[in-house]
Amino acid sequence: MEDENKAIEHEDLEPTGVNHMASMYQETQEETVTNLRGINGKEPIEGSSIVNTSERSLQETPTESNHLQRLKQTFACPPHGLLDRVITNVTMVVLLWAVVWSITGSECLPGGNLFGIIILFICAIIGGKIMGLIKLPTLPPLPPLLGMLLAGFLIRNIPVISENVQIRHRWSSALRSLALSVILVRAGLGLDSKALKKLKGVCVRLSMGPCLVEACTSALLAHFLMGLPWQWAFILGFVLGAVSPAVVVPSMLLLQEQGYGVEKGVPTLLMAAGSFDDILAITGFNTCLGVAFSTGSTVFNVFRGVLEVVIGVATGTLLGFFVQYFPSSDQDKLVWKRAFLVLGLSVFAVFSSVHFGFPGSGGLCTLVLAFLAGLGWASQKAEVEKIISVAWDIFQPLLFGLIGAEVSIASLRPETVGLCVATLGIAVLIRILTTFLMVCFAGFNIKEKIFISFAWLPKATVQAAIGSVALDTARSHGDIQLEEYGMDVLTVAFLAILITAPIGSLLIGLLGFRLLQKAEYPNKDEEVQGEISVRL
Repeated sequence: MEDENKAIEHEDLEPTGVNHMASMYQETQEETVTNLRGINGKEPIEGSSIVNTSERSLQETPTESNHLQRLKQTFACPPHGLLDRVITNVTMVVLLWAVVWSITGSECLPGGNLFGIIILFICAIIGGKIMGLIKLPTLPPLPPLLGMLLAGFLIRNIPVISENVQIRHRWSSALRSLALSVILVRAGLGLDSKALKKLKGVCVRLSMGPCLVEACTSALLAHFLMGLPWQWAFILGFVLGAVSPAVVVPSMLLLQEQGYGVEKGVPTLLMAAGSFDDILAITGFNTCLGVAFSTGSTVFNVFRGVLEVVIGVATGTLLGFFVQYFPSSDQDKLVWKRAFLVLGLSVFAVFSSVHFGFPGSGGLCTLVLAFLAGLGWASQKAEVEKIISVAWDIFQPLLFGLIGAEVSIASLRPETVGLCVATLGIAVLIRILTTFLMVCFAGFNIKEKIFISFAWLPKATVQAAIGSVALDTARSHGDIQLEEYGMDVLTVAFLAILITAPIGSLLIGLLGFRLLQKAEYPNKDEEVQGEISVRL
């Protein structure tokens, strides 16, 4: 009986032991899963340190090997990557200088004309790149043209450099006129007739009102404060009246990408009205320029200014219709031929108008020519604009560098600078108030009106293009008094770019995210919920 009882007890204990072993095995599995979950959830759980260490070693090993591979590629023989690009670019620059030196001789040596142009071009590009690297959080980058302007200014005013980097006035004037031709072609091609029809009244008010009011205010201040004659006062007024697309457009695109002001069309309005604003300022400038350099009675001067406008519009219309049909659409390399014709005719119009004694008609001819050509090309206009933009990338550093190089600290008088700053400050304040009034009945709220008023502030491209034209024309006449007037206009243009371009860019970046309403998409929450469910 005792043996049977022991056998029964042994049979009863066997399942209990098996169950105990199974439960211990299940707890071990649960601990392993818990540890893995702790690793994924980044919780400091015991038993996960070994896994973390192995994962870190796996992550660090390829990173270290990548750094070693990059170092080996950089300093390999023959070189590759960054070192190879640096050596290639430096060799190309030195070779370019050597080829030009072998042809022109002393012109490419320090003190020569071509040497000064090359150094100015390279320094302007470097200055623009450095200015583009300065980035502030939640703000649009500073315009590179500011760095180009300062590069030219430093080259002119650092004694040792200014003695070796010299550019003749004739070459400087010709290069600025070439850049002006490119700007006018871009402005004419950039006119959007559909946007004008869509925005209608508010676009016309915004493009004409602030420009005309600021031009008249600047003319009054320049006449009574700076002592300029009325013709030169209005030349200065229309130089200051234009807004800069080079500053406004990139900032508006940044806001538009993030959805600020899109519902009311604020970025579209500012980009469309900017082109018309510039064209109005350039037209007024050319008209006043023709009046200022004409001889005779006041009635004859006014009639001559109107005559220059008529000649410019008529010639531009004729050339615009010509470019629409020649070359025909069945020719090879159509885009390149159209771009060459538009640029060539524009440069010829700007230079020949000065030669024939009608300096104000060349710019109008170029604007009308480019606008009519763009209307005829329709959808193919964008391809031509790409080529024109490449030409602008080449002439932009030269234009702003040459403008900066024209301003000498030694020739500036403190009272002149003070009067220029006062004229600029009052005119800009009047412009801001006028812009606020122009958009009062356009369906915008108070925050959007304030933003538009400050966004219509920066000046750069047009001021650089036409700010020196009056000085160049005065130098061609050989009149010292007119050259002084032209230098005053150029000084105000330089200060306008230096002050308003960075301030306007920063104000657009600061106020855009705070005053404009961000577009809300109704399906955004559903998309987010869908993403969360997929992750779960």
